[in-house]
Amino acid sequence: MADLEALLADFTAECGDLDALVADLDKVDWSQDTPAAGWTIAHQIGHLHWTDQVSVIAATDAERFGALVQEALPRALTFVDEAAEIAAGQPPAELLAAWRRDRAALVEALRVVPAGVKLPWFGPPMSAASMITARLMETWAHGQDVADALGVVRTPTARLRNIAHLGVRTRNFAYITNNRAVPTAEFRIELTAPDGGVWTWGPEDAAQRLRGPALDFCLAVTQRRHLDDLALEIEGADVAEWLELAQAFAGPPGTGRTAGQFH
Repeated sequence: MADLEALLADFTAECGDLDALVADLDKVDWSQDTPAAGWTIAHQIGHLHWTDQVSVIAATDAERFGALVQEALPRALTFVDEAAEIAAGQPPAELLAAWRRDRAALVEALRVVPAGVKLPWFGPPMSAASMITARLMETWAHGQDVADALGVVRTPTARLRNIAHLGVRTRNFAYITNNRAVPTAEFRIELTAPDGGVWTWGPEDAAQRLRGPALDFCLAVTQRRHLDDLALEIEGADVAEWLELAQAFAGPPGTGRTAGQFH
């Protein structure tokens, strides 16, 4: 996978693409509903800002971050939505400026994390590379919600490889968070990149396989499209079960999207 500097550059570029979608929106547009129930465009950007801000704290002040975790524990199922609601109440220009400031601060904070150091988080501690990959994935996924709300079709980029890699790596997590037994066999994943190349994971001789566009796989593992609306070729019952459960994001199982929602 990409080194830290490349990941930081990909995150910056992904933020920039989403920024371009929302920068010129008026106040009415910011209050437009997105496919995530109860979340407007302002909620989506507010959530990204809050998470980037908290990530900066995790990277720079472990004691303060620990206090935030303790504060959130009694509201484990609601604190993310509550933070998005508070952020969405800001004037759009202020929210946009804050998001720009803190996503840039996160890049600088992670750039100086020593190699091998694990940063605290609400789940298991993670490296700087893992943290920025997660932020990239969330920025892309929530950006998809914004694009869908605005009726914009985004052009896939090579940055999808980072999200696809996270989707593959979180296979076992998806089973565990859904209280399912984790398969013992590895899967073979073959995804067509935006430039026509092929990205692969897993042994070539694996009995259970998945093929298809990298974009469709990323939409599946971030639960931004129903499987019926994606061109993914599945070989094996375990792979089929995985895609029903797959989520590259942390937290409880998501609700996904309904079939045909975006046609």
